[in-house]
Amino acid sequence: MTGAKLIQLKIIMTEPKKATRETLTHHCEDLGESLNKENELALIIDGHTLKYALSFEVRRSFLDLALSCKAVICCRVSPLQKSEIVDMVKNHVNAITLAIGDGANDVGMIQTAHVGVGISGNEGLQATNSSDYSIAQFSYLEKLLLVHGAWSYIRVTKCILYCFYKNVVLYIIEVRSHIFDCCNFQMEQMLLTCITFQE
Repeated sequence: MTGAKLIQLKIIMTEPKKATRETLTHHCEDLGESLNKENELALIIDGHTLKYALSFEVRRSFLDLALSCKAVICCRVSPLQKSEIVDMVKNHVNAITLAIGDGANDVGMIQTAHVGVGISGNEGLQATNSSDYSIAQFSYLEKLLLVHGAWSYIRVTKCILYCFYKNVVLYIIEVRSHIFDCCNFQMEQMLLTCITFQE
C-alpha cells in the first residue's frame, strides 16, 4: 500500500492507580517537547485503566497524552466514562465536541457534548431521541457536517445580519421621530409664549 503512514501505538492497560500514573508519566516524558502537539501516535486504553486515568491526580497527564495523539481508542468503556471523557475535553480544551452514538449506552455522552448525533439502528431509538441531530446511517455523517453544517452557518449569518439591520432601521426611525417631536414641542412652546405675551 503506497502512501500509508505508520502510526506508533501507545497501549495503556495497567490495573492499579499507581501503575497507571507511572505509565502515563513515562509516555508524557518520552514525548518531551512534542507533548500537546499532534504526533503520529495512537493511544489505546481499556475501561479499567481509564477509571484510574480519569482520577483527579492523573487526569491532566492523560489529557496531555491524548491531545498529543492522532487517534485515541477507548475500549470496554462504561457510559459514565464516555460522558466523563467528553466532559474533560469540553472543559479543558478550547474546542467544540461532537459525540456520535447509536444506543442507550451513548446517551450520556451525546448529552454532554456540544453537538450530539444519534444514529437510528438496531439498538433502539434512545440515542436518536436524546441527540441534537439524527441520521439513519453512519455514512450520512459527512453530508450532515459538510453540507448541512455549511447551510446552517449561512442561515445563522443571515439571521444575525437581519437583526443588526432591523435594529439600525428602528433606531434611525426613533431618533428621527424624537428630533421631530422635540422641534414640534419647541415650536408649540414658542407659540404659547408669543400668545401669552400678546395678551
